[in-house]
Amino acid sequence: MIYVHIFIAFFIPGMVGYGGGPASIPLIEHEVVTRYGWMTTSEFSEILAIGNALPGPIATKMAGYIGYEVGGVLGSVVGVFSTVTPSLFLMIVLMKLIFRYKDSPRVKRLSKIVLPAVAVLMGSLTFDFFQTSYFSNGIWATVVIAILSFLLLEKWKVHPAFVIIGGLAAGAISLG
Repeated sequence: MIYVHIFIAFFIPGMVGYGGGPASIPLIEHEVVTRYGWMTTSEFSEILAIGNALPGPIATKMAGYIGYEVGGVLGSVVGVFSTVTPSLFLMIVLMKLIFRYKDSPRVKRLSKIVLPAVAVLMGSLTFDFFQTSYFSNGIWATVVIAILSFLLLEKWKVHPAFVIIGGLAAGAISLG
């Protein structure tokens, strides 16, 4: 039964996660943390950070890791398969329609409607991570991390991978 739960936990975000991995992350978090209780928000954020540091699609990396933690090697296979199944199926079935109507005003309007919803989901996830950091590290550490990350990414244009690696290193040093 655990493999069915793993399949559902990653299939649903794959089906409704319009916008790719970033849009799916809050949905995966809901399934993994809230619905099934396989991990805490803090553990999920650590997996997300590690997944972002590695190359490739984030949703499949997270599905593989979480599936492995919950159900071993078969759980990992089920998690990755269920993550890519909706996209693969829809891509094959709907490819002709997408190319036929790509310039349609209705399709363009749909994109304008969906993008704010993705922004709200990402904002909700960010708030959850800030809240977790606040309770784990305190307000000052959370504010310093946020400001430093913002400056590195936006002002000094440091590649996000290096910011993530720096965060991992700082976390390792503070734990050690």
